[in-house]
Amino acid sequence: MKYAKWIAATAASTLILLGCAEMPSAPQVQTKYSDGELPVPPEYKSWPKFLSEVQRTDTKQVREIYINPIGHSTKMGEAFPNGTISVMEIYKAREAADGTPLKGPNGKFVKGELLKIGIMGKGAGWGESVKPPELRNGDWIYAMYLADAKTKASDDTSTCRACHLPLTDKDYIFRYDEYFQKRAQ
Repeated sequence: MKYAKWIAATAASTLILLGCAEMPSAPQVQTKYSDGELPVPPEYKSWPKFLSEVQRTDTKQVREIYINPIGHSTKMGEAFPNGTISVMEIYKAREAADGTPLKGPNGKFVKGELLKIGIMGKGAGWGESVKPPELRNGDWIYAMYLADAKTKASDDTSTCRACHLPLTDKDYIFRYDEYFQKRAQ
């Protein structure tokens, strides 16, 4: 039995070294990040959609939100586990010549250029360094990047925190219920 475990571990290591298997795509939970540090995962577009074509009429934006497989495994009523990463693409709504947002046949804004990419991640102790502490969103942290997914945006993450703060009963996640209801369909 001892040798069977060793053979299985050796085989798995060999496959990874040969490129026949993949390492987990989410940042490793043992790495501790603070606001602004969490990178844009290069493979996020292969993740499940959290929600699509989220309409923000107040900002004339359309948002596409992805969630990694760790977060996607969460069930309704549960908090998202450590290791959950959510990526939000923020698009400007296309505008008519008079500046009004264009709408498609479905009545929704038409996506224009990608403006920014927001990251929300959860890990053990990640939220401990938040200042001021009254803006702490549990162990969630935030980062914002320009459309190139490399250049940090100048956005203040305290704005993200303040907006998400009232959602303690939904693990600080907007549209929590909508996400799980859509998954149940």
